[in-house]
Amino acid sequence: MPDIHLMESGIRPMQPDDIPAVCRLMGQLMGEEMSAADMQSRLDWVNRSPIDWLYVYEDAGQVVGVLGFRLRERLEHPSRHGEISVLVTDAVVRWQGIGRALVAFAEGLAHQHGCAGMFLVSGFKRQDEAHRFYERLGYAPTGYRFVKTFDEG
Repeated sequence: MPDIHLMESGIRPMQPDDIPAVCRLMGQLMGEEMSAADMQSRLDWVNRSPIDWLYVYEDAGQVVGVLGFRLRERLEHPSRHGEISVLVTDAVVRWQGIGRALVAFAEGLAHQHGCAGMFLVSGFKRQDEAHRFYERLGYAPTGYRFVKTFDEG
């Protein structure tokens, strides 16, 4: 459960009413807007999961940031880590401390859950900007993620 002082920063659990704004923000992250039905499905899935949470950053009544947080048990090292599964701030308000606040919030959640550390996966779309941001916050690259996509059908 998040500390109350963190909630005062504008960060709160995502609610169904946030779906249109979150779809728009996910569009900034992914390059195409997510449908409301897909986002509702993801929110339902997260609400059933014991290890996943979705949060939004609200400023002046507007949702301007999204954070996905997940707990990960590591098999290769007996430890638990927090994972930032999604992080996006509205392009209009970037570089105003919202991303930094969301990362700090995730790190606070990780500490509350007894995690040994944090990790995240960052793509190559905005790598110059995003990767420098993470490095400034103390994150270091440790490898590559390899993905194989299966054809549907």
